Amino acid sequence: MTLVAGVDSSTQSCKVVIRDAETGELVRQGRAPHPTGTEVHPSHWWTALLQAIEEAGGLDGVAAISVGGQQHGMVCLDESGEVVREALLWNDTRSAQAATDLITEQGGPQAWADAVGSVPVASFTVTKLRWLAENEPANVACTAAVCLPHDWLTWRLLGALESGPFSVAAWADAPTPPLDRLVTDRGDASGTGYWSPASGSYRTDLLKAALGTVPLLPRVLGPVEPANDGPILVGPGTGDNMAAALGVGARSGDVVVSLGTSGTVFAVAETPSADPAGLVAGFADATGRFLPLVCTLNAARVMDAAARIAGVGLDELSALALQAPPGADGLTLVPYLEGERTPNRPTATGSVHGLTLATSTPAHLARAAIEGMLCGLADALDALSMQAERVLLIGGAARSEAVRRIAPTVFGLPISVPPPAEYVADGAAYQAATLVTTSPDWRSGDAETYTGDPLPSLRARYHRATTHILD
Repeated sequence: MTLVAGVDSSTQSCKVVIRDAETGELVRQGRAPHPTGTEVHPSHWWTALLQAIEEAGGLDGVAAISVGGQQHGMVCLDESGEVVREALLWNDTRSAQAATDLITEQGGPQAWADAVGSVPVASFTVTKLRWLAENEPANVACTAAVCLPHDWLTWRLLGALESGPFSVAAWADAPTPPLDRLVTDRGDASGTGYWSPASGSYRTDLLKAALGTVPLLPRVLGPVEPANDGPILVGPGTGDNMAAALGVGARSGDVVVSLGTSGTVFAVAETPSADPAGLVAGFADATGRFLPLVCTLNAARVMDAAARIAGVGLDELSALALQAPPGADGLTLVPYLEGERTPNRPTATGSVHGLTLATSTPAHLARAAIEGMLCGLADALDALSMQAERVLLIGGAARSEAVRRIAPTVFGLPISVPPPAEYVADGAAYQAATLVTTSPDWRSGDAETYTGDPLPSLRARYHRATTHILD
């Protein structure tokens, strides 16, 4: 049996799955937590990856490995490969003004959409680099290379594999390769704001406009191009959304709604997209195609917050939500708990509307929280402007029975829920499998379909509530 490993290095944790390269059968797995916050030293990701690999039983028998990682994060390296400062993560909104400034300076939203398929927001790497230039010029002077979280982990893996067989002790301080061995893939590169999915090339003019200089950038590998020649092949890796599309087996016509720390709605497309309104990010995918995507900052954590307020666990929150009537008797929660990316309101806060004596119950709050979270994602689905043949609901919050049952009423469409899985790690493992076998035949279990009566009045009420949100 030939084995492959897939890594999901997310905001909250690192997960490793080891699967049979031909069939996708899960052989073993492991995970380890990441620290909280919106800026993190990348060494924590490396420590967590080693712990997760060890929990997964090591890499014996593994022929290839790929990393799926959180998108957009800014990792700056000096000439010796040392990290210059803590990485700014995708959910760090301090660069919101930098995004506004860059849009204005470089010709407006249409110019950006034409150049890189997306209009930058605070999440994008290019805006974080402008923030760095304006606030930490000494760190800019030290920066010889800029990469993304998955790029940095892939690079560290290359050095560790050359140092010998896996062990936490041996790999913890393994030497790093030269900077010119940094690699990335087109999917994750398309979220930087300085790589064009349409042309397949870096826009170093935009990078220089942001940072004032052009540091070394990772080489962009093809979808099935390894970063090394063994003994364990390292795949190009990709961003977490692109890996999830691989892991769930998304095909043209599918729309995937992913409920993780952030909420994302994306589709597999044959042609690049460019939305000057800035709602849709025109990303590339991990197969050579494209992945138009709409992202909200607030998804599963909205449920976490509601559960905290109600003093219950997530399972109890789900049960409470199903006790309240559809529409929660008019209670509406706008879930901008950490600002919002779509719509672009980075400094907004959440709000509750329609609070009366009758709606002042834990059940109404639970229902309103889930409906509010899903209304934001339904707006994201509308922004894609495509006729979905199938809507797939994945991510940690998709395991909630209340989410599954409420989603069709909010989206106004049947919802398919595949079996719970680590789809980002699975997608990375599938990419690794394409490096060692020509015909991986991976099949997940049957999806369960949920239906419900649409509630257009709920979304109308939600939209009225969002007009009262102040930035």
